Amino acid sequence: MDLATIWFLLIGVLLVGYAILDGFDLGAGILHLFVARDDTERRTVLNAIAPVWDGNEVWLLTAGGALFAAFPPVYATVFSGFYLALMLLLVALILRAVSLEFRSKVEAPAWRATWDVIFAIGSFLPALLLGVAVGNVLRGVPLDAAGDYRDGLLGLLNPFALLVGLLAVAMFTLQGASWLVLKTEGAIAERSRTAARLGWPVFAVLWIAATLFSSQDAPGLWDNFANPLAWLVPIAFAVVAVAYPLALRTRRELLAFLLSSGSIAGLIGIMGVSLYPNLVPALGGASPSLTVGNASSSDLTLTVMLAVALIGMPIVIAYTAFIYSRFRGKVRAEGHGY
Repeated sequence: MDLATIWFLLIGVLLVGYAILDGFDLGAGILHLFVARDDTERRTVLNAIAPVWDGNEVWLLTAGGALFAAFPPVYATVFSGFYLALMLLLVALILRAVSLEFRSKVEAPAWRATWDVIFAIGSFLPALLLGVAVGNVLRGVPLDAAGDYRDGLLGLLNPFALLVGLLAVAMFTLQGASWLVLKTEGAIAERSRTAARLGWPVFAVLWIAATLFSSQDAPGLWDNFANPLAWLVPIAFAVVAVAYPLALRTRRELLAFLLSSGSIAGLIGIMGVSLYPNLVPALGGASPSLTVGNASSSDLTLTVMLAVALIGMPIVIAYTAFIYSRFRGKVRAEGHGY
């Protein structure tokens, strides 16, 4: 296995880590107004993600840094071509962070209700925009002779990308519901369980729809599945996804959350298998696709960065495991916290 392929896999691992970890706090934010009915319950939801939400976003920053180091042309194309969409994403994440910090600074009901709505919107938009971005990468983007994307924001809003965006919202909502079932109790946990039970078929239908749509709008995604081994990933995803509602029904909370996390890993795994060796497929033929072969950094850069990753990643994983073990158990809205 060459260095560029190793970095393709490492970036995939970072994206899986981000989608699983930040996925549940984005999902909790999306559900915030629905599963929590009063101020105490809403503070409980916030406290369920309070110790970890900002640390979860580090995984996205790390993935962006790894993309810049390993595949700089891809970084340049994606971040310049999707500039407006990424700015909207950043604004949403900033407003989400501000709402968490400002909500309890004033006890007035109107003040807190306003920030609750901003928190919900600031959680929904990143999920949708990230999904739309992924949908465009999967479908392929029109690149000019210099390898730059020139279609503008409206060009990103094609039916397939929007469908993948809705799938991402459903995926994160399901993850958030699973987390709240695990971390809360009483009425919030029961409403979250109901949200998960109702959200699972929506997630399944959107995944099937996106899969069928891809065969028409992005047929190149199916090329790698000529190899029977490639089907192991979607089969594993299907097994995990089918097992999820069973775990939910039998009230095995931790297992349900792990299965929800596994379905996210499976979806990203399917995406990786479908894309490889492409990183940004090109539409229209004006420019070749950006691949692990023609868009990677030098072997020296990839080797040095791999050494850094092999040292740094175990530290990050150990620290993350420590934080989650330190704050394990159910949460309540007590005198401290949000």
